[in-house]
Amino acid sequence: MDLFKTWLVQTLVAHRGLHNERIPENSLAAFQNAVDKGYNIELDVQLIADGTVVVFHDETLTRMTGKDGALKSLTKADLKTLTLKNSQEKIPTFEEVLNLVAGKTPIIIEIKNKGKVGELEQKVIDLLQNYQGKYAIASFNPKVLAYFKARAPYVLRGQLSGSFKWTKMNFIKKWLLKSMWFAKKDELADFIMYEAGALPSPYIHKLGRLPVLTWTVRTQQEYQRVMRYADNIIFEGFVPKNQ
Repeated sequence: MDLFKTWLVQTLVAHRGLHNERIPENSLAAFQNAVDKGYNIELDVQLIADGTVVVFHDETLTRMTGKDGALKSLTKADLKTLTLKNSQEKIPTFEEVLNLVAGKTPIIIEIKNKGKVGELEQKVIDLLQNYQGKYAIASFNPKVLAYFKARAPYVLRGQLSGSFKWTKMNFIKKWLLKSMWFAKKDELADFIMYEAGALPSPYIHKLGRLPVLTWTVRTQQEYQRVMRYADNIIFEGFVPKNQ
């Protein structure tokens, strides 16, 4: 498959759906807005206490719901009691999002997993088993990509990376992740998702000629700059104009 001729690079990607001041990120409304406007979708999935796969970015509830607590402590019943900021939108389950999008636009699914790999990844594979739309998965964790390569090799895999300036970790681990060493050594990635502020990066070329999507682009000026180094953007906070 020539990934440079696929949806990965042909259509701009709305970060956590097409959200704005009225429509919160990672909400059913944001995903419907992206579908209506013709954009691809990027979203985040995590597990909660009862094993439900939900679409939510943060580990804590504060920023998006105004409530205290950890996302992973919730149950599916709890989701009905919380609203996402500035709206009546709820935290959606991954299954609800798949039913809404229903193949109308492609989805990039970021697997949010810093812990043991297996349960979340297998649940995502199972939920996608009969899904008819186009999709790919992505993760900062190379073990997640390895799991999909071993158990669902037909799924496109994206290695997320960047400067890691926002993360506290030892130098060696940071270099291994920043350089995408594991992805290169074990041929885990079909494409790269790299931090916009860290471009240009010598590590991308060392990984080989794979499609590069860059995140998160927030202005037209940044869009114009990063497209010298990337094949597509993942954007939020503005409506990109064609280059």
